[in-house]
Amino acid sequence: MDDMFVGRVMSTDLRTVGPDTLVEDAAQLMLEEGVGSVLVVDESNEVEGILTTTDFVSIVAKSQPKAQTTVTRYMSTDVITTTAGTPIHEVAEVMLDAGIHHVPVVDDEEGVIGIVTTTDLAAYLSHVEPPKA
Repeated sequence: MDDMFVGRVMSTDLRTVGPDTLVEDAAQLMLEEGVGSVLVVDESNEVEGILTTTDFVSIVAKSQPKAQTTVTRYMSTDVITTTAGTPIHEVAEVMLDAGIHHVPVVDDEEGVIGIVTTTDLAAYLSHVEPPKA
């Protein structure tokens, strides 16, 4: 089986900002465009860094003074869930279609029992053996 190369699966519709962009403006761009990161590039389009949604967790945690706002104000309430017996490819399709990166795994009796993330799927994919001919 031939190897799948990065060029076949990469996204080319990039969102970029300059190094002097305010974090508030970068956050607004990410929200408006529905993306989880922006690349920070110089005038020559060379990568200087990346700003991700994970970085904003740190920004909020370190901000002074604290906002004293509860999570209810910002949390998503239209949560898509799955069960432990759902095939991986089905969960991956749902995540792609919905543009989400986290799917809680629920059980009728126990409630929430886990979570599947895009990182989990990437880790799984990196260890999958190609089918033998």
